[in-house]
Amino acid sequence: MASVDVPVALLGYGTVGAAVNRLFHEQAEDIERATGHRLRVVKALVRSLDKEREFPAAPGVLTTDINEILDDPSISVVAEVMGGVEGTGETVLDLLRRGKNVVTANKQLVARRGDELFAAASSSGVQLRFEASVCAAIPVIKVLRESLVVTNVHSVLGIVNGTTNFMLTAMEAGMSYDEALADAQARGYAEADPTDDVTGADAAAKMAILATVAFASRYALEDVAKVGIDTIDPLDVAAASQLDMVIRLIGQARLMDGHVDVRVSPALVDKHHPLAAVEGAFNAVMLQGDAIREITLEGPGAGGVETASAVIADITSVIGTMGTGFLQNDPVRRTLPRLPVGEHRSPYYFHLSVEDRPGVLSRVADELAQRQVSVSRLLQHQSLDGATLHVVTHEAREGDLRDALTAIAALPEVKRAPQPFPVISSRGVTELGWA
Repeated sequence: MASVDVPVALLGYGTVGAAVNRLFHEQAEDIERATGHRLRVVKALVRSLDKEREFPAAPGVLTTDINEILDDPSISVVAEVMGGVEGTGETVLDLLRRGKNVVTANKQLVARRGDELFAAASSSGVQLRFEASVCAAIPVIKVLRESLVVTNVHSVLGIVNGTTNFMLTAMEAGMSYDEALADAQARGYAEADPTDDVTGADAAAKMAILATVAFASRYALEDVAKVGIDTIDPLDVAAASQLDMVIRLIGQARLMDGHVDVRVSPALVDKHHPLAAVEGAFNAVMLQGDAIREITLEGPGAGGVETASAVIADITSVIGTMGTGFLQNDPVRRTLPRLPVGEHRSPYYFHLSVEDRPGVLSRVADELAQRQVSVSRLLQHQSLDGATLHVVTHEAREGDLRDALTAIAALPEVKRAPQPFPVISSRGVTELGWA
């Protein structure tokens, strides 16, 4: 069968866009052999035509005029790799309304405006694919939407931000937070402004997307409770090691009794848990469901080539199913209520800096006990100006724990309000040696 020539347009020609074009050239034979199509970039929207680029585009490909893409009937697939939400969102909506299939690597766009985008795609009978928006080369969206379509997934647990995972791994090795951030920036893992990464905003957008796909119910960025790694104290890192655990920024999306809870926060992860072994700038996502029990997908979660490979995979999927209606519909088919605030249940860890006075520990324990929070493990370290108590609780209701910590923070012996982190382990207290 003769190969079909497929013109593709790009929105953006930075690191990812240039990598997409380069892979089209370098892997042209493999792509054609696998798909029966010859893919080539015919237009790429850029802000400046004069900027020096790592992989220069062919003459006439770069343009500053979006109408050269919108008005070209030969272009049926567009890859959005420019970032941004508002202006980019309007451009993507125009493309979808013009009947063009769109592939995007833009997590913030999908998390914030997914409902509008899918409505436009469905109305026009085209596809919107977004594999690269979550974990780059890890095909978790494809697995959820296609391979596990009848699995009834009820839990998504993952490390979905490579920058923070790199930093936390470095901090375990003895670096300070500032040193780990500087190293991440020097290696290109962190942006000059790392706010989205270290505050958990990047991971929260990805978890909103994963929850939407996994549970077929819409979750936006504002539905995700988030705490970043900028709240971690070096004392927490040291305590985790003593407890045979590591600290990771963990995204959780769980379906419980018809309610969904989506959150991102640092967590103490048991070293026997699969996510504890994920180090450096890698990502991993664990899926749990009725038919699969548990599967884990792991790999590089960032990088120009890695993201470009996911973009190309989506493009080939669109071309292979174009006109069939396959996956052109919004993954959302129902509305599941959010778990009420404070109802999340987990074992928790927190540390307290206190004055070294008799009776402090008993007062802390009393405030916890009054709210049905019991202690499973306690470490105590002396310092020149007092003591530090590291507390691990049995499973507790989040609202009860926070009420207890508010009362504890008001005690005159406590120097500052504690920050609780969930504990993640598949083992029980006895197996952990905490009984």
